[in-house]
Amino acid sequence: MPKPAKLIISMFSSEKNLFDLYKEMLVKRFGEIDFESNFQPFNFTDYYQVEFGKNLKQKLFSFSDLVRQDELAEIKIFTNDLENNDSDKDIKENTIHHKRKINLDPGYITLFKYIIASTKNGPSRIYLTQKIYAEIMLRFINKSFVPCEYTYPNYKTNEYVIFLNSVRQKYKIQLKDKIVVSE
Repeated sequence: MPKPAKLIISMFSSEKNLFDLYKEMLVKRFGEIDFESNFQPFNFTDYYQVEFGKNLKQKLFSFSDLVRQDELAEIKIFTNDLENNDSDKDIKENTIHHKRKINLDPGYITLFKYIIASTKNGPSRIYLTQKIYAEIMLRFINKSFVPCEYTYPNYKTNEYVIFLNSVRQKYKIQLKDKIVVSE
């Protein structure tokens, strides 16, 4: 059986107030956050501009509790429901419109890679289940995460590579502690 993975969820929106609201919902479902990145401008594409507006900001969140790697599709379905305001009354009450106001992209880190989930198919995506695909964004080579040829530009920034390297270091310690505890 594969080792458990370190859950990472990316959020981007033009409305900064939504980050804390959605963070609360994610903590309820996945447990405490152990790392939180700084805001990074999400200005690498205008693909989301019509839906979310201008001046998008992005943040990454890492969760203390490790997850099974085969849970990624289920986690993506949950975050899709949150995005669409379908699963929590607090979010419904605090959002003006019923369209998506935030994008949530779950993924995970293992010792060798950072993988994200998507509902879109593509040449480098692998089908998981229930219309959910997985894609390797970064590989861990020579003591750091490095992008693949198809990695989104926001995951290629120094800030996020450094952040994800720190999360990986914590994950490595968690795996050692898990082995010692279970032996």
